[in-house]
Amino acid sequence: MHPFSYTKASNTREALNAGRRGGRYIAGGTTLVDLMRETVERPETLVDISDLPLRGITVTERGGLRIGALVTMAEAAANNRVRTIFPVISQALELSASAQLRNMATIGGNVMQRTRCTYFRDVTAACNKRKPGSGCAALEGVNRTHAILGVSDDCVATHPSDVAVAFAALDASVHLLSPDGQREVPLSDFLLRPGSTPNREQSLRQGELITAVEIPSHPRPLRSGYLKVRDRQSYEFALTSAAVALHVRGGVIREAKVAAGGVGTIPWKLPAVERHLIGERPSETLWAAAAEQAAEGARPLEHNRFKAELLKRTVERQLRIVGGSR
Repeated sequence: MHPFSYTKASNTREALNAGRRGGRYIAGGTTLVDLMRETVERPETLVDISDLPLRGITVTERGGLRIGALVTMAEAAANNRVRTIFPVISQALELSASAQLRNMATIGGNVMQRTRCTYFRDVTAACNKRKPGSGCAALEGVNRTHAILGVSDDCVATHPSDVAVAFAALDASVHLLSPDGQREVPLSDFLLRPGSTPNREQSLRQGELITAVEIPSHPRPLRSGYLKVRDRQSYEFALTSAAVALHVRGGVIREAKVAAGGVGTIPWKLPAVERHLIGERPSETLWAAAAEQAAEGARPLEHNRFKAELLKRTVERQLRIVGGSR
């Protein structure tokens, strides 16, 4: 590990000033410290923000949820408001990492976490995300766990977060604070596809701090859930996953929110699946037909061609579960 300085911010102003000077924010440290050990990340200054007042979970005026950036994954998963209003969020969190990590990792850090691509974490391998212009070893390497959606010629790394998939499905937004003021950015705009600049992963400005993630209200009743497919049941990242939320009234699907994980360079919304569902009556035939749209635009690689079919099956299975027929 390379030398670095450490400071603990006692208030938001201190944190922002340090961030504007190039300091890197740290709270649970479950991602950044690992990357520092592996010399993938070499920050000169760490700014500990764990004492900032960003821990609340509140119901918004319109019936949505606002989750503070420093709420831990374990706290959010166990929160009665989260479990009642959006169970898909609790399920996604409970299927993430280990209990020990969930007790430390924060919601803001989870959204910000970097890919688990083995080439990105191997400093001897070519990686445009780590070193722009060096190439992408995954394109011709072992790429079984890599992305099939949102990929580019420069990067095929998947976004590793489970809860970000639930947030994407529910059209969440990220609240940001900087010395210049506050702003709110849809998650779909906050997390960036790699394109030709895979090293730029979020639409953050210098020194900006995540303060909360907000999920808007959705029509009620709303059934939701998260399904994750992985190589082992314990402490493993998704090969594919599906977050589904359905509003059914009068026997007709009035609103459908669907997103996938483990297959995209960012948490991947599935608008074609949603369009296929809205206005229809739940049925086994409908679930299967909608799921066929899940891999629209996929660009599989040599070793992950199975992912497109696995994604369709995962989406179909979760539609059946949330829709009330297994």
